[in-house]
Amino acid sequence: MESNSNSKSGLLTAGGVLSIIAGILEVIGGVLITILTIVGRIIFELTIFPSPPGGWEHHIMPIIPFWLLLVGAPIIALGIVAIVGGISAIRRGSFGLSLAGAICALLSSILGILAVIFVSLSRREFQG
Repeated sequence: MESNSNSKSGLLTAGGVLSIIAGILEVIGGVLITILTIVGRIIFELTIFPSPPGGWEHHIMPIIPFWLLLVGAPIIALGIVAIVGGISAIRRGSFGLSLAGAICALLSSILGILAVIFVSLSRREFQG
């Protein structure tokens, strides 16, 4: 039967892998939101509905809001931190960075929740 330290090592590795997967999903989602917002606005404003005199801001709000660009960038940043934190957890580097990465992975719901739990339970395994 495996010792207690090996099962905890498995938890930490699982937490790091879940954090990396969640981070990759967040980066992909943030990039998609950003690209679709830009392309959608270009299509809306240039091809489907040409702008009336005075521009859209004087008539109706565009279908694809510009603030979605401001949503995509933080999602990408959270995903990058989750990936870096997951790598730190697998290498057993910094507990703080690993936990921060797992917390940033919370946007992916169940993957992030499990990553936070697994990294938190394995705190004693970190070097410093």
